[in-house]
Amino acid sequence: MRLTIIILIAILSIGSLVISLGFLTSEKYIDVPEITSQYEKLETYKNELEKINQQNQKTLNELEDQIKNSDDIHLDQINKEINVIKQVIEENTAELEQVITKLSQIESKP
Repeated sequence: MRLTIIILIAILSIGSLVISLGFLTSEKYIDVPEITSQYEKLETYKNELEKINQQNQKTLNELEDQIKNSDDIHLDQINKEINVIKQVIEENTAELEQVITKLSQIESKP
């Protein structure tokens, strides 16, 4: 009878230890730093996209000023550059909107 009680206590102790270790090393607790890291990376990426977008907008404005103040016959080349920069700005803006959406989804999750 005593041996049975000792074996049951040992089994309960080992089972509790295994369950506790399983709980402490659960993936749910590991995901929190990964989500934070992902959020920080997206936030950094968003900031970089905003800087790039601002720089492209500045370049676009400079090119448009060149056209207004130019009597040059190379206006076609400047217009091509403007079109390329406008396309890049549109693509960056779309990507920036996607990043902002992902960031807001991450923020809204508990």
